[in-house]
Amino acid sequence: MNIQDIIANKRDGKKLNTDEIKYFVEEYTKGNITDYQAAALIMAIYINGMDKEETTALTIEMAHSGDILDLSSISKNVIDKHSTGGVGDKITIILTPIIASLGIPVAKMSGRGLGFTGGTVDKLESIPGYKTEIKVEDFIEDVKKIGISVIGQTANLAPADKKIYSLRDSINCVGSMPLIASSIMSKKIAAGANKIILDVTVGSGAFMKNKKDAIQLSNLMKDIGKLANRETICVLTNMDEPVGYSIGNSLEIIEAIECLKGNIPEDIKEIITTIGSYMIKLAGKGNDLEENKVKIIENIKNGKAYNKFLELVQNQGGNIEFIKNTEKFEKAKYILPVTSKEEGYVYKLNAEKVGKISVDLGAGRLRKEDSIDKSVGIVLNKKIADKVNTGDILGFVYANNKQRGETAVEELLNAYEIVKEPVKKEEIILGII
Repeated sequence: MNIQDIIANKRDGKKLNTDEIKYFVEEYTKGNITDYQAAALIMAIYINGMDKEETTALTIEMAHSGDILDLSSISKNVIDKHSTGGVGDKITIILTPIIASLGIPVAKMSGRGLGFTGGTVDKLESIPGYKTEIKVEDFIEDVKKIGISVIGQTANLAPADKKIYSLRDSINCVGSMPLIASSIMSKKIAAGANKIILDVTVGSGAFMKNKKDAIQLSNLMKDIGKLANRETICVLTNMDEPVGYSIGNSLEIIEAIECLKGNIPEDIKEIITTIGSYMIKLAGKGNDLEENKVKIIENIKNGKAYNKFLELVQNQGGNIEFIKNTEKFEKAKYILPVTSKEEGYVYKLNAEKVGKISVDLGAGRLRKEDSIDKSVGIVLNKKIADKVNTGDILGFVYANNKQRGETAVEELLNAYEIVKEPVKKEEIILGII
C-alpha cells in the first residue's frame, strides 16, 4: 500500500477502504507522508466527498491517532460543547464559565481560527499571560479544583486531526462535510466527554450555507456519536450575520466580558440560553429547558458567571486586570468609521465577507504559519433589521495598517445591503437535532 495509489483512488472518485484510511492517518501522523501528498488527498476528498462509512473510519482513526482522555475522575457526566465555526462566535468564551458557575464541570479543548472563522484559542491568547497549552494532568486537576479549564488541543490528542486541520485551512479545503464532521467528532471522542452538544452554524458566515446541508452534517455527526457511544445533540444557529457586534480576537474578548457582566446582545442571549439549557439537561441538573434558561440568566445577573471567568483566567496565568478593566487591551493604531451613504433598513450583512475582511486586516490566517494580530478587527453598530440614516456609522474598522484599514472600510460598506422597507429580524435558533 502507498499514498500515491490512495490519492489516485480518491481522485478517481473511488471509495477508500478502512485499511487505506488507517494507513494514511498513521503514516501522515508519523511524518512518513509529506504535506504536499496529504494536501493532494485532502483536495481529492474535498472534490469527490466521502460516504458515511469512509467518514466514520476517518473519524475513528484520527481519534485514535493519539491519546484518548479519561475524564471519569471529574464526573460521571462530562459535557463538551463545540461550534462548527462562524464569524464573531465567542459563545464558548461566554457560555463555559456560566455552566461552570452552575456546578457543572467544564473540561474544554478548543481550536484555532480556520478560514474566515475565528478560533477560541486565538481569542483567549489575546488575554496577556493566558496559557492555552498545559499538560493533560494539569488540565484535569484544574477542572477538579475550580470546575473549569479551557485550553487548546493538546499535542497528542488527535494529532492527525491537528495536522489535517491546519492543512485544510492553508489549501482552502475547509468547507467539506466529511472533513468537518470527522475533525469535530475525532476531537470530541479523544477529549473524553461522554455527552456532546454541537452548535451547527448555518448561513453566509458558516461552512454550511443552507439548512439542508446543516441538517445533513448534524445527522452525520450524530451517527458518529452513536457509534462511539457519545450522546450528541445538535443546535442549528443562524450565521447569516456575525454573532454579536465584535469580530477580532481581543475585541471579541471585550464583548464576551461585557456579556458576562449582563450587557448581552439578543442573538448571543438566545444562543447561550438554548445551548446552555441542553448542557444542563445532559449533565442531569434539570430536565425543564425553560427553567434551565432562567438559571443561566440568574447567574449572569448575580455575577457568578463573571467571577467564574475571572477565576478561569487567573488559574491559567492570565492577567485579570485586563478583565476588570478592558481599556488595558492594546488598541489598534487606526479606528476608522464606516459611514452609510443611504438610508433605510439593513436587509443583509454578509457574515462571510465580514470574516474575510477581518482576516485581511490580520485577525486570521491565510497560511498555517501566519501570526495573528490580536488588536485588529471590526465592531459593528448596525445589524439586520436596524434603521439606518444617511451619515450613520455602520461600524468601525480596527487596523494597524492604514491602507488595509481604508480598503476594509470600503469592503465593509459593500457587505451591507440596505432597502427602503422595514425588515423583519431573522430567527436565531433554526432547529434542534
